[in-house]
Parts: sequence; structure tokens; C-alpha cells
Amino acid sequence: MDFQLYIDVVLLRDVPEEDLSAGDVGTVVERHEVPGREIGYSVEFFDMLGKTVAVVTLPASALRVPAHTDRPAVRSEQVAV
Repeated sequence: MDFQLYIDVVLLRDVPEEDLSAGDVGTVVERHEVPGREIGYSVEFFDMLGKTVAVVTLPASALRVPAHTDRPAVRSEQVAV
């Protein structure tokens, strides 16, 4: 699938090294094309207050556009003090 810049996308798989889970919503900030490879996207993920928590480059197959049947959810991260 081809995603436009600055649209929201839904993560389809966990990215444990960035503490991201399938279902997290991010914003496409860059498109990457390498001949012979799947198109990739840099996606920025935010917390509920708008702070960036991760910027990850992912293949298009790891993302989808939000659907009308999607509902927002919150999962809290345990933060070390």
C-alpha cells in the first residue's frame, strides 16, 4: 500500500525494541524507496500528550490506514522513576 506523508497509520506488528505494540497509531513522516525492495516509511509515534516516543522505519506491509471500526485505546507504560 502507498501511504501519503503526514497521515496516521496503524502498526500491524509489535516492535519490542521500541516498546511499540500492534495497534499503536503513528504518523508517516518520510517515505523510503530502494530499488528491488519493499517501500518503507519512517513513522513517528507519540504519547497522549504529544511527546514523541519513537521514530521507526517500517515496511509498508507493517502498516495500515485506520478504519471506521477502529477505536482508540490507552496502554500505560511503566516509567522508571
